[in-house]
Amino acid sequence: MVIPYLFFHILIKSFFSFICKNNCCRKKSCKTVNFYIMNQISYRRKNEEIECIHYKNWNKAYPAHTHTAHLVLGYVEEGEVCLILNGKSSVFKKGQEFSIPPDTVHEIKPVNEKGYSMLVTCIRFSKISKTDDASTYLAELKDTILEQSENIYLIEEMAKDSNISPYHMIRQFKKAYGLTPHKFQIQCKVRKAQKLLQEDKSICEVSYESGFCDQSHFDRCFQKLVGLTPSEYKNAVKE
Repeated sequence: MVIPYLFFHILIKSFFSFICKNNCCRKKSCKTVNFYIMNQISYRRKNEEIECIHYKNWNKAYPAHTHTAHLVLGYVEEGEVCLILNGKSSVFKKGQEFSIPPDTVHEIKPVNEKGYSMLVTCIRFSKISKTDDASTYLAELKDTILEQSENIYLIEEMAKDSNISPYHMIRQFKKAYGLTPHKFQIQCKVRKAQKLLQEDKSICEVSYESGFCDQSHFDRCFQKLVGLTPSEYKNAVKE
């Protein structure tokens, strides 16, 4: 992981430095470089494999979540960030870097009211070599949720398909993947919604196609995980 980490860190840091120096962030979109800004979050999507996010004077906290099949690289520009990785807290200050392995549960919080500014790069890996102590049925359950997140899949149905009690299924799933099956399912729905919002679809359509029962529930879940409302996110990534 050393080579891609250094390469992408230098690439992304150089890119955002170039953008800031040339005042390319003054508009919501800059088509020449495919760079978008909404409020205090800027998005730069190079392709389907790499996405860069720039948080400027941000003060929102992100609850426990994972990035399925994505390596996350972070660089703190200003302020301090508290990263809780697998239950262990670490504070990263200006000029420091951090990395989050794929499928690893973590939280991000501001250390104080001043907030933070940081660059984050998400790099997709099609195949991940990872030692997984979870049994086969848990891995299969995770894949089923991931691939069909928009479908109604109740805890009782998951337990029945896994041939285990709901209580033990929830405990074992959380132990293996850091999230309960329900929270993982909601996260997958939101990730799908993010992709759909980049298409020419209405918020209502995205909410339905992502599997949310109503739009208010969709709005709450989306904002909690992404930090923006669906409308704000749609505008941020709109060409």
